[in-house]
Amino acid sequence: VQLQAFGGGLVHAGGSLRLSCAASTRTFTTNNVMGWFRQAPGKEREFVAGITWTAGTRFYADSSVKDRFTISRDKAKNTVYLQMNSLNPEDTAVYYCAASKGVYKKAASYDYWGQGTEVTVSS
Repeated sequence: VQLQAFGGGLVHAGGSLRLSCAASTRTFTTNNVMGWFRQAPGKEREFVAGITWTAGTRFYADSSVKDRFTISRDKAKNTVYLQMNSLNPEDTAVYYCAASKGVYKKAASYDYWGQGTEVTVSS
């Protein structure tokens, strides 16, 4: 199982970014859920959004994220996306994609992780 996240960068407040997570085909033989997490400096890793690979059911951390971020997947490309709009400096973090067997929001429940991609939002 291999996950590779990319698409981070520097953006001004109010801007948008789309993160991508490319997964090896083998990922989905045992894992049906893909998630995005983020970790800001000095803080714990927190859940952002998740999606079931088969049905495409989405779930989010809370309303503030749900209103601005959208998770999606392209099964043909084995890729999960996180479209982030209306970014603010509080969104600054390293973003990670991860794979899990079930619908969870805790990092400990995810078995496989990508290397992370850094997002910096300037005010």
